[in-house]
Amino acid sequence: MTKLNGKTALVTGASRGIGAGIAKRLAADGASVAITYTKGADAAAAVVKEIEQAGGKAIAIQADAADAKAAVAAVEKTVAAFGRLDILVNNAGTAIPKPFEETTLEDMNRVIDINLRGVFVTTQAALKHLPDGGRIITIGSSVGERVMTPGLVAYSATKGAVKMFSQGLAREVGPRGITVNTVQPGPIDTDLNPAAGDWATPQIATTSLKRYGRVDDIAAMVAFVAGPEASYITGANLTVDGGTNA
Repeated sequence: MTKLNGKTALVTGASRGIGAGIAKRLAADGASVAITYTKGADAAAAVVKEIEQAGGKAIAIQADAADAKAAVAAVEKTVAAFGRLDILVNNAGTAIPKPFEETTLEDMNRVIDINLRGVFVTTQAALKHLPDGGRIITIGSSVGERVMTPGLVAYSATKGAVKMFSQGLAREVGPRGITVNTVQPGPIDTDLNPAAGDWATPQIATTSLKRYGRVDDIAAMVAFVAGPEASYITGANLTVDGGTNA
């Protein structure tokens, strides 16, 4: 597929899981891809190698999404490497599941710094380079709209915030043809939330399809929103959750 030929994408937090799947799919669709990672250098290198072996172009950049300077630097390094930036995918995120009464201020700050502040900083830096018709896609969560599982108060609050961030920003950059959308996964089988894990049973029970989704389900939605066929979709919250919020 070549619908993203000549485009460059930056996918944050893409050394594994959903981010890695998104990076591979965008590369398969023709984009040059930069990925960021915090600690998983080997995993990030493996993603880059897989993309390159398939004939694509990719680089890995060490950058903690909670570090504002590192986030801005990742955008600049992407542009320096590929000469442009057309697609930003704010994927980096974290959750610290526990009852709210047991959640510390440090826990809350960490979740906010990565899931919300990191999105703000990275997007602002990217907007200096995005051309007219560019794409901004943030990975939210189905719990940003409806919380079915206890223990996710801080996490769901940040995901609700990025949903409104996307809607508000869509209004501001729309005249440039830049679209801003949120893709909201439900339960997806990753190493952080495995379909066979302790939390799987209650999450599966909330879905209509009675199963976890796959990383490729999210990557396909992101690739569609990043492509030319989605040029009239903006300010949307695109939920891919197996009917969790049905």
